[in-house]
Amino acid sequence: MSSTRYLHWVTRCAIAGGIAAAGLASTAPAQADPLWPGGPNFPGVPAIIPTIAPCAPNARLCLRLGTNEAWLIDNGTVTYGATPISHGMPGYETPPGVFRVAFKKAYHWSTMHHAPMHFAVFFNGDIATHIGPIEHKSHGCIRMTPEGAEATFNHLSPGDVVEVVP
Repeated sequence: MSSTRYLHWVTRCAIAGGIAAAGLASTAPAQADPLWPGGPNFPGVPAIIPTIAPCAPNARLCLRLGTNEAWLIDNGTVTYGATPISHGMPGYETPPGVFRVAFKKAYHWSTMHHAPMHFAVFFNGDIATHIGPIEHKSHGCIRMTPEGAEATFNHLSPGDVVEVVP
């Protein structure tokens, strides 16, 4: 093959390869749905949207003590969560069971512990969900992140079912 013919062959191959590469580049990888509603997008990572909570379908709030997680539920479908929580320390354990929301207060002052309880939802006597440091255990209450406590407060009404599982 002469050097001119070889140069033309190499040029045609380069052009064909460039066209093929451009065609492949225009087909971008499928974007993943957010990892959670309102969360970040990571291309190539499948969506992780929780759909199952370990509570009965009639529960409006599901709390799992063993994994320190909570879910908001509407007609058996998870609408928020899992969100991190903490619960009672030894000697002040949060009891498992099915309870009903007694009342809620956007700002409650605990006279027992002399501490604020923002977005408090009381469901078992003096036990409530509220904003608190989730890295520390409580005297029985369910401590939540600010976002989780506010979502829980807005989701629940007096009489709604709260289920606490081990």
